[in-house]
Amino acid sequence: MTAHLAAAAAQDTQHNRHAKYDRLIAAAQALPKLKVAVAHPCDDVSLRAALEAADLGLIEPILVGPPAKIAAAAAAGQLDISKVRQVAAAHSHEAAEKAVALVRCGEADALMKGSLHTDELMSAVVARDTGLRTARRISHCFVMDVPSHPDALIITDAAINIAPSLEDKAHIVQNAIELAHALSFPEVRVAILSAMETVNPAVPSTIEAAALCKMADRGQITGAIVDGPLALDNAIDLGSAAIKHISSPVAGRANVLVVPDLEAGNMLAKSLSFLAGADAAGIVVGARVPIILTSRADSAPTRLASCAVAALLAAAQQATARAAAKALEV
Repeated sequence: MTAHLAAAAAQDTQHNRHAKYDRLIAAAQALPKLKVAVAHPCDDVSLRAALEAADLGLIEPILVGPPAKIAAAAAAGQLDISKVRQVAAAHSHEAAEKAVALVRCGEADALMKGSLHTDELMSAVVARDTGLRTARRISHCFVMDVPSHPDALIITDAAINIAPSLEDKAHIVQNAIELAHALSFPEVRVAILSAMETVNPAVPSTIEAAALCKMADRGQITGAIVDGPLALDNAIDLGSAAIKHISSPVAGRANVLVVPDLEAGNMLAKSLSFLAGADAAGIVVGARVPIILTSRADSAPTRLASCAVAALLAAAQQATARAAAKALEV
């Protein structure tokens, strides 16, 4: 290959690298701007992420935090916040509480993590009397854009539930399914991952996988084809599934990967990010509204994709709520 052709190929690869995220962002741009309470955006990364998403027409941010710190971050990054609404808070804990309060009173339709610890934000979210709990267990999903894989992958839960019970996992699976529908997955195919594809009493995750599949059979989990236990290779690679003689509409074609625990999910997501060049848009689901979780290490496309995912999920949740309200009127 000549140097010219090699350069052209590299440019084409770079151009197409974020094609999945580009489609998500384009779909979200067709929606009204999502009103987002940004908790404690007091550094360049978190403040810039909110403003870039606003510039793309994805969100309408409300900056919640100490005015002096927000102003200092804006000045350091040469960012214009003159036209952005601000809500003063003395410190990060109060910023989290006030951001949640904005959602509860209907002034915001989503939350976004700024430069505070995830635990601080989530403590305000799960507060019994003042938070955003629902009957569903709160969980986290990565929407992963792996350059070498044809479809986006949802990986759950790699950030919230450390060692989820079977009941927790049923909620985690249902949350991920609803996210996949909000993102317009043509068919949702859920793989319950383990170290093997056979049920082994010595490996508890295989027993739970089998139970989750039976729950799906009985209508306790809805909206997707669910199969497991499956090992990672035969969940996402048709060749591996064929070698193991696994006949399943999910094996080799899964687009939602449910991990046994947080450690496995965290290692899987980071392996894809750092070894396979994947981007990982992060969203917390199962609360009253979507919660956008971004990291300092996230690329700009990842931060924007996280906002797009939240906008699409919020739109789907609002449509479901309107349909339910209409049904009650009949």
